Amino acid sequence: MTPEYEFRHEVTRACFQEASAQYPLNFHESFRNPALHGGWFSPGANSGATALQTLVVQGGEGVAGVEGVVETEGYVAKSGRTATKTDTPVAETPQSISTVSRKQLEDQKPQNLSEAVSYTPGVRIGQYGAEPRFDAFKVRGIDLTYTGIFRDGLRQISSPNGLFRLEPYGAEAITILRGPAASIYGASSSGGIVDIISKRPTEEQFREVELEYGSFGRVQGAFDLSGPVDAENTLLYRLTGLARDGRREISAIKDDRLFIAPALTWQPDEGTKFTLLGEFMDSTTGGTWGYINRYGPDFRSIGATPVYGGDARFNDFDQEQWRIGYELEHALSDNVTLYHKLRYSDLSTRQEWVYENYPGIVMEDNSGLATDTYLKTDFETGALDHQLITGIDYSYMKYTSRQGSGPDLFTDDFTYVPEITYNETQRQNSVGIYVQDQIEYDAWRLMAGLRHDWLDSKYTPGGVDYSRDDSETTGRIGVGYVTPWNVMPYVSYGTSFVANPGVILSNGGVSEQARPTIGEQVEVGVKYALPDHNALITASLFNIDQQNASVWETSSGVNLLRQLDLRSRGFELEATASLDNGLSLIAAYSYNDVKITKLTAETAGNQLNSTPYHTFSLWADYEFQSGALEGLGVGAGIRYLGSSFGDNQHTPVLDNEARTFVDASLRYDLGQLNPSMEGVRLQVNATNLLDEVKQICTTGFCYFDEGRKVVGSMRYRF
Repeated sequence: MTPEYEFRHEVTRACFQEASAQYPLNFHESFRNPALHGGWFSPGANSGATALQTLVVQGGEGVAGVEGVVETEGYVAKSGRTATKTDTPVAETPQSISTVSRKQLEDQKPQNLSEAVSYTPGVRIGQYGAEPRFDAFKVRGIDLTYTGIFRDGLRQISSPNGLFRLEPYGAEAITILRGPAASIYGASSSGGIVDIISKRPTEEQFREVELEYGSFGRVQGAFDLSGPVDAENTLLYRLTGLARDGRREISAIKDDRLFIAPALTWQPDEGTKFTLLGEFMDSTTGGTWGYINRYGPDFRSIGATPVYGGDARFNDFDQEQWRIGYELEHALSDNVTLYHKLRYSDLSTRQEWVYENYPGIVMEDNSGLATDTYLKTDFETGALDHQLITGIDYSYMKYTSRQGSGPDLFTDDFTYVPEITYNETQRQNSVGIYVQDQIEYDAWRLMAGLRHDWLDSKYTPGGVDYSRDDSETTGRIGVGYVTPWNVMPYVSYGTSFVANPGVILSNGGVSEQARPTIGEQVEVGVKYALPDHNALITASLFNIDQQNASVWETSSGVNLLRQLDLRSRGFELEATASLDNGLSLIAAYSYNDVKITKLTAETAGNQLNSTPYHTFSLWADYEFQSGALEGLGVGAGIRYLGSSFGDNQHTPVLDNEARTFVDASLRYDLGQLNPSMEGVRLQVNATNLLDEVKQICTTGFCYFDEGRKVVGSMRYRF
């Protein structure tokens, strides 16, 4: 390999650089594997990554909500356990929370997690264009992709090339908790957590089948069945499944999926509930994403060209994932309740990639166990009402990655598979103990929590062993006052801790093992639950200081793992409503100033790349309640993304223009035409309806926005 060609391969994908905060790739292999995680970027500093935490939601049109996990009414979240692990009203929780309800998911029909949270304040999606392989997004300027995803309140295991894919049809709701929650969840981001709530068995019988056809030849069939097994409702079941065959905007990239999720609930008495949750999914997408980039004065174009970088003949990214777990809730007395949950998950991937006729392969397996056990004790001390949480949790993760690439030339039928030349493994154990007290005194609401974590990691890249033990104490405190007008001003403070296994590298080689990422946030806000209306308005000001996020950085011309300090501050405003007249509304605005305080000399003080100062979104949905149009529902949304910088050095030619996307939905219940068609609904959804497509650059590599996408569906509930 020539020196020029070697240098050209000394850069790796922007998304994975950020993800490497938790799982750094081998230094030399990251040079040689540009398409492993999506493409190339020009020499330029990278953005920061962080770990995050979780929240939950429930309830949907025609389906009884899952009691206790999250209560929603239409688009509006009423209560949930994610922020506090208790059934605290959202309007009385002194921290920013957003929930994507089942009704919102059904109205908007998102096809992945990023689309599902696209109308949430503080969330930045689309930084890698139409990237289909991973759900990459930031919250308050901090990346959550690898370490901020939770499933049913437990951390979702992930590895460098192994992220569990979400099937939105299998989700009951999604909750986003913004700001630190390490005091009850342990290692997690200062930016927040995202918790995906699985569909659970219902006491009411529920059955539906659905067919979809959409852009790029997408064909999908799905079913969802639930109800009691016996007359006493002691045993409940749910079975959700889906099969899809399709392509993405780039025809070389598949969008195939098989998904099945069984669930069973046993509730022998009023004080005991045991739920078993399972899932298996086999999916295939493209191993190479993105277009060939050209930089410098020798090229007419700067950034992405219209030429796809991969090759359809060697491009499958196959992934099999499964999980099995349970949740137990048992009342030990009138005042003490035991909560215990456990999940084992396993994932295997095989990724083929080609970039400008240079092929490679990555095979990766990860597995892990996560469990959480806590007691909730209700008691009084004089005029103070307490909800005391005391708990312990444990998680274990291991992964193995096998990689190979080259040579430049191979047979036309692609029977040649690159030789595996590099292996890495990692194992990680984490134990945490925590206590939290929520106190009510008249109209005052106080929340205070404290936690200590112990984490050990063993990391073996290319046969070299590294190990590290970390421990950290984190805390959170918040106070609010509920006025007679349903307005609650509040203030909160929290800290975060994320262990970073792996090594920090410099031009001379290994310089030191990565230090943990730590952060703190101060938030001041107000929540207003409109009297006699199903509506909630929230506003918040926040300041986050974060140190030692591990990121890939290339300003020296060599891809190095460095540690980043940043300061994120801003303002967020959100309004959600589902009114009796059939109108549902989501409105969100965010201002986010994310400054690099330490990375390299040329980037200190700069706004973090691909992080716009301003974002705004508005979605309105109206269901006609009477008259000739009864049964018709229409929805429309607008998403504005402000301008941003394409790399941390603020190279002018890589700047990202502001852009606006328009989405729409139209549906009709045929039962309004003929009672014999009761339960049949026709629906059409479009994202980026006006086909707004511009170049988007992140950490110096450029992509294109996803173009117009239309999906039509027919659903039958019976």
